[in-house]
Amino acid sequence: MAGGRRPAGLALGWGCCLLLCCAAASKLEISMPAVVEVEVGGTARIECNFYTPENASYTYIDWFYIDRSNKQVRLFHITASETVEDNTDYKNRVLLGQDKALSISAVTVQDARTFVCQVGAGSYGVGENSTELSVYKVPNNPEIKPSSGGISVHSPEIPEIAKCESKNSFPLPNITWHKNGEELHDQENQVVIKPTVTRESSGLYTVSSTLYAPVTRDDRLSQYHCTVHYWLQGQIRSLESQKVKVNIFYPVETLKLRVSPSSAPVKEGDNVTLVCEADGNPPPIFTFFKKNLDEWQDLSSLAEPNSGVLNLPEVNKSSSGTYKCQSLDLDDMTEKEEAVDLVVNYIEGVHVKMEPSSTVREGESVKLICDAHSPVSLQYQWRDEKGKKLVEGSQLFLNNLTFETSNTFSCKVMAPSVPGLEQSKKVSVAVEGKPRIVAISSPLYVRQDEVVNLTCKAIAFPRPTVHWSINGTAHEYMDNQHIASNLTVRVSHDLLQAGAMCRVSNKLGVSEKHIQLVDQKSTAESQGVIIVAIIVAILVVAVLGAVIYFLHKKGKIPCGRAGKQDIARNTSI
Repeated sequence: MAGGRRPAGLALGWGCCLLLCCAAASKLEISMPAVVEVEVGGTARIECNFYTPENASYTYIDWFYIDRSNKQVRLFHITASETVEDNTDYKNRVLLGQDKALSISAVTVQDARTFVCQVGAGSYGVGENSTELSVYKVPNNPEIKPSSGGISVHSPEIPEIAKCESKNSFPLPNITWHKNGEELHDQENQVVIKPTVTRESSGLYTVSSTLYAPVTRDDRLSQYHCTVHYWLQGQIRSLESQKVKVNIFYPVETLKLRVSPSSAPVKEGDNVTLVCEADGNPPPIFTFFKKNLDEWQDLSSLAEPNSGVLNLPEVNKSSSGTYKCQSLDLDDMTEKEEAVDLVVNYIEGVHVKMEPSSTVREGESVKLICDAHSPVSLQYQWRDEKGKKLVEGSQLFLNNLTFETSNTFSCKVMAPSVPGLEQSKKVSVAVEGKPRIVAISSPLYVRQDEVVNLTCKAIAFPRPTVHWSINGTAHEYMDNQHIASNLTVRVSHDLLQAGAMCRVSNKLGVSEKHIQLVDQKSTAESQGVIIVAIIVAILVVAVLGAVIYFLHKKGKIPCGRAGKQDIARNTSI
């Protein structure tokens, strides 16, 4: 039974399929794309493919578009013998291809409508189909403009953050807002987004949007941007604006006052800068003060305008004290203040005490004691007038003093905890004693009637006087304890005989020395006699040598080993 029914069912199925195919084959079919997308300014091509039963030829083809009142307006009427273009708004912008496809050039947004292809095939009837022409224009990149000026965190109303605009788009796009990468949405009393749409004469859209939102101090670092979204080929595309920051006004929370430079202790003579720093925006107005007893002295006239910087050049002991910086917020008129203590390290009152304090005589000893005052610990060092270090410590012992002992000493006072802080004090030690003549021009070789200079040099303190035993023109030169006297005289017979006496004296004693003058003529004669004697002596030695040599050659004078043998032989005979 079952086997007998299966062929009957199969035959029924094939029969139904054959009937459907025959029905389809006997019907006029027109195929068109449902949607054609084209950009503004481009060319749209709409195809119309049709099928006639038994390959019968068409009678006519008509192209229409649907106008705003939903009426069909014919563009072309095509028959086998002719093609007629109707006088429409599309004249000169539409063409027919060989395959009867419709091309529309210089597409505008007004071309976004339905186009209909109608085919007549005689006894097979009339058929038609349509295509929706979708026109688009990619919008320009969105431009964002942050709010001009600044936005206060204390604003009583929700402030405007920024505006965003995108031009020349179709169809209508929309704009979204983002803060730090997160999309913002309208929230009552929090975020307000106001869009605006403008339809240009070209039919394109200009869209803009304004963002309103409250701000906090943290928003000084926030970044805002807008995004325009549009449809293209069935998908949502987007373009982002650049990211911007908004100038946020907020009051000062932290105020700092620091001393610069801060790397080392401040010492007298340094250039010091007090820097007041605040974290508010806009920067507040700064005022500097210094505490004098119970009052604050206004130092604003010394500060750099609107900078929060107070310069203190070449500070000294009196510059120490408490300084205060005061800030005034212009946004909410609140004040803050911060104080700092400036300590200027110094050395003062450097002095040297000498023991004994009475006059020092040659051969005696003395002790020099250096002292100074400073808020920090001090070290002392003694040096001589050439800068050579003599001893570490505040005391310098000088034993067995003489005139030649360096009479200028320097006490150097240093503060090890404050690099560069030091002072020096010089002291002179005057050693008293009777004069001591250290140099005279004696003996002095002269000629009679010649003008010569006699020199006498001495050392003494107190300053001595120099007296000469003869008359002449004297010139004196003094250098510390050294005195030099030059006497210009004409050499006489008596001066040659007696010489001259230099006498140096002060209240402690007298020193004198004799200067001998030697006549150069007598000296020359004596030198001639000596030369003759030397020559005679040389001649005598030469003659004596010749005689000895002659006797030796004659054998009169035995010499060496041979001579000794001759003498021995003569002795044995």
